[in-house]
Amino acid sequence: MPQLLLRGIELGDVQAVLFDKDGTLSISEPQLITLAQARVFLCLEQVEAALRPGLKDLLERAYGLQPQAICPAGITAVASRDHNLIATATALVQVGLGWPEALAISEAVFAEADARDARRGQTGEVNTSATTDGLHDCLEQLTAAGVLCAVISNDAMAGIEHFLSRHGLASHFSALWSAEHHPRKPDPAAVHGLCAQLGVAAARCALIGDANSDLRMAVAAGIPHQRALGYVAAWRSPPPLLEPHPRIHAWSELAVRS
Repeated sequence: MPQLLLRGIELGDVQAVLFDKDGTLSISEPQLITLAQARVFLCLEQVEAALRPGLKDLLERAYGLQPQAICPAGITAVASRDHNLIATATALVQVGLGWPEALAISEAVFAEADARDARRGQTGEVNTSATTDGLHDCLEQLTAAGVLCAVISNDAMAGIEHFLSRHGLASHFSALWSAEHHPRKPDPAAVHGLCAQLGVAAARCALIGDANSDLRMAVAAGIPHQRALGYVAAWRSPPPLLEPHPRIHAWSELAVRS
């Protein structure tokens, strides 16, 4: 069975590696900044001027939006689209709107922000983030060694498939688990569902993500602690990983030995 190594240190035998998408496979921060800024701007347009300063502060803190950066642990970076929508509606309620109105505004704002993102695409397609440096070589090495690869993400299935297709990565991945699957991450049962698709046991997997919730989920699902790996190279500010899990600073640090 293939042996996974990090900076030359053996992590154990593996049959599969489960990858988070945003902030792990993809450099999503620039796109997430643009998306969060658009959502804030569009929300502010929907309320009277007196409410805008308070709402702007609430939304920026909720989204983790900072000057020229996104907090890697904020909801824009980590949570699903519908969780972001609920947080937006909650911020609108906090400045005095009723829940039905707040929810309707949030849904309209998110639809318009998505449409603006699509219009920025050069071919009319939805924009996609760049891959993290060295990812292609890492995936080719894993595939050549017979290690299965899969994606576990809170992005929609269409977003995952578009990213993989756009960057020529789809052939490396044997299974996908999206926000449309149940349960979704960070429920450990999401790992079990993905492992069932792959036909492998969680104990024979590694999981690579950029959030504490990813790493806790992996261990709770039965992935050994040393193979719940934190990827920290996709953000301007490294993700605040609290758990003492091994860190990957570059894909070249990861190797596989048959």
